[in-house]
Amino acid sequence: MAEIERMQGDITTLHVDVIVNAANSSLMGGGGVDGAIHRAAGPELLAECRTIAAARGSSRGGACPTGEAVITGAGRLPCKRVIHTVGPVWHGGGQGEPGLLAACYRKSLLLAEQEGRTSIAFPNISTGVYGYPKEQAAEIALASVKQTLLETPGIKKVIFVCFDRENYELYASLG
Repeated sequence: MAEIERMQGDITTLHVDVIVNAANSSLMGGGGVDGAIHRAAGPELLAECRTIAAARGSSRGGACPTGEAVITGAGRLPCKRVIHTVGPVWHGGGQGEPGLLAACYRKSLLLAEQEGRTSIAFPNISTGVYGYPKEQAAEIALASVKQTLLETPGIKKVIFVCFDRENYELYASLG
């Protein structure tokens, strides 16, 4: 089983195979971790995202629908690849948000495994402007990753990178 770490820090500085971007469905960058990743990666990342968006169009709910994931190069980031996944906006939990959030983690791990990558770092998906309750999101993230690691033996290290102390303490308390 893979090693699971938790840390407080900046995901854009990590030397891992893959970092996961909490993207929006357009893949064109935005605020929070998405904006930070795009700024740190430089214009190459946006260009690749534009190519994906053009190929996928809006007929599929945007370039990347909620709960799905796509992979790109990393531009100027120290990682090798970026997986972009679109978390759900919180609407009270009755619109499939838990399953969609779990799918973000699952599909990101499966995509990393398909690419032959062994280390991956996740941000706190959907807990910023998308409003997902942080404790529930952390529980779903950990459960989804632990379950999916049973199917992805090539993944050797997973890091949950928490930008703020509150999220870090939540992840640390969940074991």
